[in-house]
Amino acid sequence: MIKPHYLFERLYELKRIELRMNEQQKYDVIKSLVDHNGNKKAAALKLGCTIRTINRLISKYKKQGKSAFIHGNRGRKPAHAISDALIDDIITLYNHKYYDATFSHACELLAENDDIFISPSALTNIMYKNFIVSPRTTRTVRKRLETQLHELHAKSSSKRKQDALQTAIVDISHSHSRRPRSAYFGEMIQMDVSVHLWFGSTKTHLHLAIDDSTGNIVGAYFDTQETLNGYYHVFHQILSTFGIPAMFYTDRRTVFEYKQSKSKNVEKDTFTQFSYACKQLGVEIKTTSIPQAKGRVERAFQTLQQRLPIVLRLAGVETIKEANVFLNSYIKKYNAKFALPINSNKSVFEMQPDLSTIHQTLAVISERTVDSGHCIKYKNQYYKTIDSQGLQVHYLKGTKGLVIQTFDQKLLFSTNDKLYELDLVTEQEALSKSFDFTSSPKPRKRNIPSMKHPWRSETFWKFRNHGLTEEMLAC
Repeated sequence: MIKPHYLFERLYELKRIELRMNEQQKYDVIKSLVDHNGNKKAAALKLGCTIRTINRLISKYKKQGKSAFIHGNRGRKPAHAISDALIDDIITLYNHKYYDATFSHACELLAENDDIFISPSALTNIMYKNFIVSPRTTRTVRKRLETQLHELHAKSSSKRKQDALQTAIVDISHSHSRRPRSAYFGEMIQMDVSVHLWFGSTKTHLHLAIDDSTGNIVGAYFDTQETLNGYYHVFHQILSTFGIPAMFYTDRRTVFEYKQSKSKNVEKDTFTQFSYACKQLGVEIKTTSIPQAKGRVERAFQTLQQRLPIVLRLAGVETIKEANVFLNSYIKKYNAKFALPINSNKSVFEMQPDLSTIHQTLAVISERTVDSGHCIKYKNQYYKTIDSQGLQVHYLKGTKGLVIQTFDQKLLFSTNDKLYELDLVTEQEALSKSFDFTSSPKPRKRNIPSMKHPWRSETFWKFRNHGLTEEMLAC
């Protein structure tokens, strides 16, 4: 006869033991077999085992009860598993040292700097179990982890644990606290691009700059892609209308890359091109990959996407050129309706540069080498260097310098701390000196900018390689 307290222990055990699907099936078959003195052969067929195994399971059931069907390795840490101490070290290193690296990159850094060798999948599992996400974690994974944290938060009764879980929820969900407007007009200019079916049947890219203090659109330009040309046109509008702003707050992608491009083709290194122009004017650049950080320009795009396509359609706009002309008048109406009035006494825009300075500053710079014909090849055409007297200057083959294409499409060449204009070498003479009896035209004097402008090769390459400060790359 079973004593009552043993019976209660067995009942408690049955309640708290949880079996997996295959274990539960074995338990049900063996329990039924023992309770009803069933057929062992039929039980063996159900479980796909031998009668000998059935006898062994019956023996274990009688001795251990339901717990006999739990696998022996359940709850036991594998011998090859990562130790808890090493997991703590990895989490500490990631949180304090490699927090901005992806999990794959973090594995490389751990191996290189800390002699910790772990696979990306193992590191990902460790991080997700501790509710730590990488900068590239997808929205789906964030939602899944956030749901798990909310469930734990609801079940937790400890105030300290609830606070810790709430902090983790905020970190994972990318929550952003509300930020007040900037104090001064021109203190922060938010810039971004919106791809939308603004007019016609093809999507175009609207480059937009908006003042954080007043919400005024200070520059807008349509282009086929998000390009340096588009941002230069916006910058040109700001400089010619208001002056030099204090800071640009931009997207980290495409034109405004977080890290300096190492492309050999400096023309494609658009971040260097734009930031070099900003450096000459003393404009700070800050970048971010978080849309909520640029809330002012993001909300402006929402309003414009609802209104601007309708207005452009009613105006019969069909080309980018027509759309950019239309923007000049539309922006004034938009600012009058949605933006705060501009207080000139609270403006930090510096004095407007003259037009020639603006054109020279918003330039595309590329490296070129003088060929054996004393010319420079640029965009599949040959050019000769002309000095301020209108005379060609000859340099030896292999002489390197910078070709500067200004905003108004003039071409200059900088080498050996001297600046020259570039004249196109035509494939064929328009007139013959022998048969057209025309006198040779006198050399035309050229208005070449002063070399005070920082176009020296040494200055530019120093900036490209070492001059991008942490503040300009801050997010």
